[in-house]
Amino acid sequence: MKFLRIFLKVLLGLVVFILLFLAVSLAPVDETPYQQMPYYTQTKQRLAQLPTPPLAKAPIKAGWAKVNITPPYTTATGGYGARRGKHWHIVSDSIYARAIVLDNGGTKVAVVGLDLLITPPTVAEELKKRLPEVGLRWENVYMGAIHSHNSVGAWAPGLVGQLIAGGYKADIVTRITNGVLNALRDAQTNMAPVQVGYGQTDASDHIYNRIGFSGPTGPLEGNIKLLKLRKISRPGLAGESALLCSFSGHATLFEDDMDAYLSRDYPGSLVDRLEKKSADFAVFLAGAVGSTGPQARGKTDWQEIRNYAGDLALRIERTVPKIQMQADSTLEMLTLPLGLREPNPRVIGNWRVRPWLFYAIYGDYPSDLKALRIGKTVLLGTPCDFSGELAVDLKPAAAKKGFNLMVTSFDGGYIGYVTPDKYYNRTTYETRDMNWFGPYNGDYFKEMMTGLMEKL
Repeated sequence: MKFLRIFLKVLLGLVVFILLFLAVSLAPVDETPYQQMPYYTQTKQRLAQLPTPPLAKAPIKAGWAKVNITPPYTTATGGYGARRGKHWHIVSDSIYARAIVLDNGGTKVAVVGLDLLITPPTVAEELKKRLPEVGLRWENVYMGAIHSHNSVGAWAPGLVGQLIAGGYKADIVTRITNGVLNALRDAQTNMAPVQVGYGQTDASDHIYNRIGFSGPTGPLEGNIKLLKLRKISRPGLAGESALLCSFSGHATLFEDDMDAYLSRDYPGSLVDRLEKKSADFAVFLAGAVGSTGPQARGKTDWQEIRNYAGDLALRIERTVPKIQMQADSTLEMLTLPLGLREPNPRVIGNWRVRPWLFYAIYGDYPSDLKALRIGKTVLLGTPCDFSGELAVDLKPAAAKKGFNLMVTSFDGGYIGYVTPDKYYNRTTYETRDMNWFGPYNGDYFKEMMTGLMEKL
């Protein structure tokens, strides 16, 4: 009987502990419309107070460079939970930081593309401190990543960081940061006046909506977007050229069991081919990849990558010669610090983890929306896997302003997936597991991104 009484007391204590833990750890999802939230008012005020970009003093000059950031040792693979922190040990292709620096005498900006899963928030925080070393500020840098799920990991601390990118190593953050800074330095040593042009070509047959199984969905952004820069040379001589390429197909052609390989997936194969046939330098930025999967063809992962990149390259090669180039002086950059609802990751029904617990296992990183105008082309950068459906919704606002629009993901912070609000209660990976900041973010992001375009 004595043993039973002790057992019951221990059991009761355990139940009381669990109930107390749940009480302080869980709360109902906050479904207050975003227009009624303080973060919305604060972000609207920040948007209204963004300074007018300085006037141009000269036509745009540009330079570009890349730096190999492949570690000389193995690391965990950055590729979400499927990798489970496993290390790659075969370098299929090297990992780079790529940079394009542009200057019109009044504004100097940089576009940085990383051959990583995302732009690590830890790297973004280091860059904010160190960018003055190369004559730039965070507010004038536009970041992106290729979103390969077989790239270098180990750049995110905490439990969620462990699931996304494996065990944390501070020297990896330093290595990536140094690579970005060196690419920016090198790019500024070869700057010259450039002509600017834009082109696009349809590749919607290469993507599908990953949440389509859960019900009806809308159209996706299926165009390959191309921004071309060509250095002005002597008459009759073609100058060096750079190609900024964006597409919305998830870089997941390597299956989960291929964690042994370090690879840039199809974006790496695509960039390598573009640099042989279409431009002297190329950089790829993942577009609106939220809920967008690749339609692959091939018997092996290697064949799928080769076929996928090859077909995209063929379409680009047919498009690039048609791009009309001209000198331009328009260069504007806006960075909007983004207020957010409290974290609302759902765990049981409509119950969510409280903020203290979320920040304890993930970290609290600031996020921004970015807008970069180069001539008539506008790039909008988001701190998430941004939905291809939402990118389509932004097209009318861009057309109204006469802009060519490129929407990209992974600009420095990372808040999970942002998908259309009407899908919030669907039980899919994109709309439930990876929706970390609650309802209504789709419309909120669209409003703020449209506001940025209006400010340009």
